[in-house]
Amino acid sequence: MKIAFLSDIHGNAVALESVMADLKQQHIDQIVVLGDLCFRGPEPKRALELVQELDAKVIKGNADLWLVRGVQEGEVPDDLVELMNQEWEWCKQELTVQDLDYLAGLPEALRFSLDESLKVHAFHATPNSLFDVVWPDASPQQVAETLLKEQAQAYVYGHIHLPYVRYLQGKCVINTGSVGLPFDGLAQASYALVETDGQSCRVCIRRVPYDVERVAQLYKSKDYPLAELMIKVVQEGKSPLEVM
Repeated sequence: MKIAFLSDIHGNAVALESVMADLKQQHIDQIVVLGDLCFRGPEPKRALELVQELDAKVIKGNADLWLVRGVQEGEVPDDLVELMNQEWEWCKQELTVQDLDYLAGLPEALRFSLDESLKVHAFHATPNSLFDVVWPDASPQQVAETLLKEQAQAYVYGHIHLPYVRYLQGKCVINTGSVGLPFDGLAQASYALVETDGQSCRVCIRRVPYDVERVAQLYKSKDYPLAELMIKVVQEGKSPLEVM
């Protein structure tokens, strides 16, 4: 059985289409999407429609919550709150009331078994928060105390846009990276692939090239707020704070 974990699409429908093409080539049995579907990209509506066509399990991310009620103080650096709320207003106008209701109604975690030997706990950032951050180099103690909250063999999350696979305490911790806005310096979509046959398990991070320049042109043509900043983000594969 093959299961794909996607996260942090951020309205980048071009990247998502490339990932969907790769999923077909991999003959995926199940898809799980770990949130942040629309906000910060030039095509929030089309990205959401593509997700809804996947027949996937979908959970909520912090950016999905932002689309419902805006960015609040303390959630991002103080000097970015007003700017990101300009993006929120733009993205919100691209969506319908029904779209926002869909985002608001998404669950915040998933618990399921791939087979008798592999239980999965999936969430966006941590089991208790949509906003807390666990970096790839976090101490084993921090990872255990923050992420390994429930009995499972695999813990999968997104949020930090930095893909990795790590083993500790006999458990597998997986970060999917980001489909739409990778922050590790490689301007390619990222997702996690888990394959199990009931006895053994294989985990890998797949990177998928997509038409970055097309996305850059979409930011421009749609008069996206902070377009020049977000173009640098997708072109360089780095976070906004690194390219500002």
